[in-house]
Amino acid sequence: MWLSRARRPAIRHAKHPGQIEPDVVVVGAGISGALIADALVTAGKTVAVFDRRGPLQGSTPASTALLQFEIDIPLSELSRKIGREKAARAWWRSADGVEHLRARILDLGLDCDFQERCSVYLPGDLLDMAGLKHETKLRRAAGLRSTMIGRQELKALTGVSRPGAILSHGTAEVNPVKLTAGLWQSAVARGAKIYAPVEVDDVASFRDHVRVKLAGGRTIRAGAIVFATGYELVKFIKPKGYKIASTWAYATRIQKENLWPSRCLIWEAADPYLYARTDAAGRIIVGGEDEEFADAAARNRLLPEKIAAIERKLAKLMPKVDPTPAQAWCGSFGQSPTGLPLIGAIPRHRNCYAVLGFGGNGITFSAIAAQVLQRTLCGLKDPDADLFRF
Repeated sequence: MWLSRARRPAIRHAKHPGQIEPDVVVVGAGISGALIADALVTAGKTVAVFDRRGPLQGSTPASTALLQFEIDIPLSELSRKIGREKAARAWWRSADGVEHLRARILDLGLDCDFQERCSVYLPGDLLDMAGLKHETKLRRAAGLRSTMIGRQELKALTGVSRPGAILSHGTAEVNPVKLTAGLWQSAVARGAKIYAPVEVDDVASFRDHVRVKLAGGRTIRAGAIVFATGYELVKFIKPKGYKIASTWAYATRIQKENLWPSRCLIWEAADPYLYARTDAAGRIIVGGEDEEFADAAARNRLLPEKIAAIERKLAKLMPKVDPTPAQAWCGSFGQSPTGLPLIGAIPRHRNCYAVLGFGGNGITFSAIAAQVLQRTLCGLKDPDADLFRF
C-alpha cells in the first residue's frame, strides 16, 4: 500500500562499487539498514550498503508501522521467561526505541507522517481482564506509561465494546516507506554509499577486518560487516529457537467520518491477534492472522482467506466502520523465543554483526539495534546489550 500511493521515492545508489574500503559494510537496504547506517554515519564511520534487490524492495513496505514499546510477549510472560529485572529493562528499552525514532525524525526533518498516539490493548485468549490487570500492575511498577481503563473510557476512545483494556502512552504511527526513504536520502547526503542489486556471497573474518565476497567474485575489505536482512537468515547464523512467521494486512477506503475518536493504535491479547490503526489519509489499516511459515508462494495463496478472516474480525470489533478491503498485502518476519530481537556480534565470526527476530515491533527494535551497534562499533558498551546478544 505504501508504495502504491505515490511514486517510489528516489534513493541514489550505484550498481557496482568502485575501489572502496569502508569502515562498515551494511547488508540490507530496508528500515533496519537505514537506521543502522544513519547511526554509523552520525558517529563518523564510512558506510557501504549492499542489497540484492534495491532500496525499499524487501519487507519494509509490508510493515503496518505501529511504533509501540509494547512487546509481542506480555511483560508478565516475559518476566517468567527471562526474569523480572531483565524483562522490565527490555520493555524500558523498547520505550526508549520509540523516543529515539521520534528524535531522529525531528533532527533530520523527515516528512514521514509521524504522529504520536496512545495504544489500547484489548483482552483476549492470552490475557483476560484479570490478566490485563496483573499486566498493568507490573508495567506501572516498572515505571511504564500504562493504565487500566474500564468499558466506558474504552468506548469513548475507540468505540469498541469490551469490559476494559490497557491504555498506554508513548507510542506512534508512521509511513514506513517515507521514513526509510528519508533516512537513506539523509545518510547518502552525509556520505553513505548504496550498491544494488548486489548480493553478498560470503564473508571471511579476521582479527581487525573482514573480506566480503560479492556475487561475481569481487572482494571488498572492510573493518566490520552488519547483516540487517530482516527475516532472511545469513547462512552462518543459526540462532536457537528462531522461527519465521507470515502475516497479512489490508487497508480500507478513506473513511474519516467512521474513525474512532482517539485514532489510537488497537491490538488484542490474543493468538492470533488483531491490530488496527489509521493513516494520515483516513484509512483503517488492519492485520494479523499470523502463522509460523515462510514459504512466499503458500503465504500469497492464503491472502484471500486471511483477509476475509481479518475483515470479519474488524466488522465484529467495530460495527460502525466499513471493513471492506481496498488494498491487501502480506509479508514475513522473524521471531525469537522471547519476542526480543537478536542484536550484536555473531558468535565465532570476528567483526561480524547481525540484527534478527523482529516480531511485531520491527521498526522499534530496529531503532534499538541502531543504538546498540553504533556504540559497539565505536568501542563503547551499551547497558542493555546483554538482553539482545546471540
